[in-house]
Parts: sequence; structure tokens; C-alpha cells
Amino acid sequence: MFEVSVEQTFAAGHALRGYRGKCENVHGHNYKVEVLVQGQELDSIGLLVDFVEVKRLIQGVVEYLDHRFINDLPPFDVINPSAENVAKYFYDEISAKLSEPARVGQVKVWETDITSATYRP
Repeated sequence: MFEVSVEQTFAAGHALRGYRGKCENVHGHNYKVEVLVQGQELDSIGLLVDFVEVKRLIQGVVEYLDHRFINDLPPFDVINPSAENVAKYFYDEISAKLSEPARVGQVKVWETDITSATYRP
């Protein structure tokens, strides 16, 4: 199994509905997201997937969320914008656009330097 990972950062605000604590209030994070791409085969030049392509796919999602109040954006106007749900959102959006045979193996989203959530299918 080959794995390639790319990280990106963005800043955004959110509020956790029903949390019953400080995080229920509007607050922001300097998020970091890591997308891990996996596959069994390399292409004819020895790449699983081009880093540039993975960066482009991540950037497309980041542009939607960056410097925004995530709660206002679909699907987070319905589901809570927890780190777990943000990780799955990145997974869903990038998986839909990633070319086979590479696939997204996991997405990790950090809200702080020491707290993160991971989504694996």
C-alpha cells in the first residue's frame, strides 16, 4: 500500500449547537487538515497521485470554509460543525473528485495544536 499525505491550514469560526459549554458560543480556530491518499498501484512515472492534484482538491474545500462562519454553510447549517463532521466533509468532497485507483484513506482535522479528529471510511 502506498500513501501520500498533504496538509493545509485555514481559519474559520463555528459554534457547537447543544454543547452546553463554552464551545456552544461562537468561536474560531486556526484549523489544519491532513488528507491521506492510498493506493496499491503507481502510475507509469512512479506516482500514486500528484501532490499538486491533492493540494488543488484540498484547496477547493478550504476556499469554501476559510474565514467563514461554518454554521452558515451547507451542510453545517443542518449538522453540527464539529471537527469530526468537518473531517468527513473533506473526505466526501475530495473523494468525489479524486481519480482512481487512488482513494482517500483518512482525513484528520486539528482545531488546535494538540486536538484533532480523524475520519476513515
